[in-house]
Amino acid sequence: MPVITEIEDLKRIYKWRVPRMFYDYCESGSWTEQTFRENSSDFDDLYLRQRVAIDMTGRSTATQMIGQDVAMPVALAPVGLTGMQHADGEILAAKAAEKFGVPYTLSTMSICSIEDVAEHTSKPFWLQVYTLKDDDFMQRLFDRAKDAKCSAAVITVDLQMLGQRHKDIKNGLSAPPKLTAKSILDMSWRVAWGLEMLQTKRRFFGNIVGHAAGVDDPSSLSTWTAESFDQALNWDRIREFRKMWDGPLIIKGILDPRDALEALNVGADAIVVSNHGGRQLDGALSSIRALGPIMDAVGDRIEVHLDSGVRSGQDVLKAVAMGAKGCWIGRAYIYGLGAMGEKGVSEALRVIHKELDTSMGLCGRTDINAVNRDILMVPKGFSGDWEE
Repeated sequence: MPVITEIEDLKRIYKWRVPRMFYDYCESGSWTEQTFRENSSDFDDLYLRQRVAIDMTGRSTATQMIGQDVAMPVALAPVGLTGMQHADGEILAAKAAEKFGVPYTLSTMSICSIEDVAEHTSKPFWLQVYTLKDDDFMQRLFDRAKDAKCSAAVITVDLQMLGQRHKDIKNGLSAPPKLTAKSILDMSWRVAWGLEMLQTKRRFFGNIVGHAAGVDDPSSLSTWTAESFDQALNWDRIREFRKMWDGPLIIKGILDPRDALEALNVGADAIVVSNHGGRQLDGALSSIRALGPIMDAVGDRIEVHLDSGVRSGQDVLKAVAMGAKGCWIGRAYIYGLGAMGEKGVSEALRVIHKELDTSMGLCGRTDINAVNRDILMVPKGFSGDWEE
């Protein structure tokens, strides 16, 4: 096994091992990809205060997210098509998260189904749901989550319509993916990936095919996907979803303080400050810049998490210092999954934890729950000083 010291090490292996179609699906944003880039680069504008001659022994990164004990303030974010990055990818990622002691979030658009993941894990996971028009499908999705003992539902609210992602269109990435001569040729020399995919029965959207009305096979999936997302979504509709699910509820995709307050009013237990990894509205603020004003608006009335752009333990530390109760990682663990399967996800979590633990200690803190803005140097106007 190669020496892995940073997430970039996993990314290099991932790029070589996984077909270009699925690499680009992970490693791209919409339009010019400005927001995709700034999600990560804006973390660099926050500087850490180093402290010395402070007892750094007995450090702990353990905390809670929505009342659940976690080994560090990190959750694995929902990523569609995870099972195409590596055979049985959702199952492998969930197992790695369980062993490490952090939450795993299964996407509605996963290859492995809710039942598949539940069968191969022993601890509850979270289920992410899209805001679809079909009430019957939505209720049954929530019911399936309850039967699988999912401990939280995550409603993604920033995908009423799809942001244009140039690379996906050019690669024929759709639901299901369109195979072209170019993509087949590319897949043909990813031998290890191909052999693994041949050995699994899970190659289609397990939460959709056989569960949504009229979707009995992959060929009918494309039409269903195009027609199902609800462009008329409003907060009253989200209240209806709240009635369908009586467990902990997280609303993901918040960038504006006004929407954060709306999420509080519909009874959410937590929100995720997120721009969908820069894959929706290009030109939107990075999540880390949007975090401060949202924290000012909601205070401690609702738990706030951050997603998009997190690639290191230092990113996690900075987000927590800015007020987030936890961070969600997507691409960082997908790199590991595509590179090495379950072991790669474990490596990604190990790297992030090591960076978080070491950086926290060098900032003079021994408990992640005691981390606050005092460890940061935040430039003036970081969250914006905009004209009205």
